[in-house]
Amino acid sequence: MSPDHGARRSQVILVEPALTQLAKLNASETHRLDRVIVAISVNPEIGTAVPGTLLRDYIDEIDGVRVIYYVTALRTITIVSYVEA
Repeated sequence: MSPDHGARRSQVILVEPALTQLAKLNASETHRLDRVIVAISVNPEIGTAVPGTLLRDYIDEIDGVRVIYYVTALRTITIVSYVEA
């Protein structure tokens, strides 16, 4: 019998301007962002839908991180458009 596995994570890809923002973050900010990216990859519905778009906006109040992203139709890839930490 195979082991019980949890839900499959989506692959996360950062595009411009997210990559530009990422380059400006220090180590602490990057660590906080990493935790948020993992949360989004596990549950892409975690963010709030931006009306009239495919985008989702997730703000983690505890870590002070904001990520704007969208998820592909099959939910296998999450594309991050913007990060703020």
